[in-house]
Amino acid sequence: MDKILKVGIVGMGRMGITHYSIINAHENVKIISVADTTSVIVSMLKKYLSGVDVYKDYKDLILKSKPDAILVCTPPNLHNEILELAAENNIHVFVEKPYTVNYKETVKLAEIFKAKNLVNQVGYVNRFNDVFHFVKELINKNVIGDIIRFKSEMFSATIIKKDDGSGWRGSHASGGGVIYEMASHSIDLINFFLGKPKNVIGTRANKIFSKNVEDIVSSTIEYENGAIGTIYVNWSDTSYRKPTNKVELFGTNGKIVADQHSLKIFLNNPNEEYNYIKGWNTVYITDVFRSVPFYVRGNEFTRQLFDFADLSLGKRNEQVCSFEDGSDTQFVINEMYNQI
Repeated sequence: MDKILKVGIVGMGRMGITHYSIINAHENVKIISVADTTSVIVSMLKKYLSGVDVYKDYKDLILKSKPDAILVCTPPNLHNEILELAAENNIHVFVEKPYTVNYKETVKLAEIFKAKNLVNQVGYVNRFNDVFHFVKELINKNVIGDIIRFKSEMFSATIIKKDDGSGWRGSHASGGGVIYEMASHSIDLINFFLGKPKNVIGTRANKIFSKNVEDIVSSTIEYENGAIGTIYVNWSDTSYRKPTNKVELFGTNGKIVADQHSLKIFLNNPNEEYNYIKGWNTVYITDVFRSVPFYVRGNEFTRQLFDFADLSLGKRNEQVCSFEDGSDTQFVINEMYNQI
């Protein structure tokens, strides 16, 4: 009989509920406990969740239900203490981004989980997107040559009216502001493609509607090999119906232009392996699509949690987004905040 992974979920807001529905579909996962500090949510969970222990305190979830793994979906200022207790109790962890709000904490936690051989994953979901996964493959195979320039952008209409700062998005401590909430995805995507950068310069931010946090940010990222590029993120752009990530990578043999749904490749010379011609080549989502057994919000959301479950069950061993990766992204975030 296959091993069953006992999972607890800390934080049952929007992402906690989403992740519950996804990981619950894994045939070798059993959700045994959930925790949330909101009395109304706890009351509803106790009423409608059968066979699942419900707690108000994450400590009780960890110490009493003794899960094999937990999903942490709380505000990021709470992540560090939860992850430390999980490590003390030898529990595998998936944590939503941003990893924490302190770079030094991310480095320490990555070292602890690695030393204890515990699965550790951060929820940078773009690493599991079909198009971006394929872009990574093309980069690894040097299809467009050495990367010289790049840009990574994200746009949404998330904050489009005056915000008094009372919600979680209006406070840096709770992971609000466009850098934590959205630029982190753009940063991590470049880190996924090119690795940790050496330097961050020229960060500038603007407020449009928010009282206490930034709504637009731009920055420049430099690499040891001379590659350089820009991050630009705006969560107050009403021309976008849904959050959209865009990347452009310019290399010595051409360039790649991609978003979550499409991909175009321009080559100075043809590529026999992929049967690409000199000039523009279009890759459709159906060409790189990888099916998943359960769908909520996007294939990548299922893939990241099923990947975490399989890692925790010992079915695979290569992590796509570890705490170390999350720490590399937090390095850039902290450098950006130091400059604004």
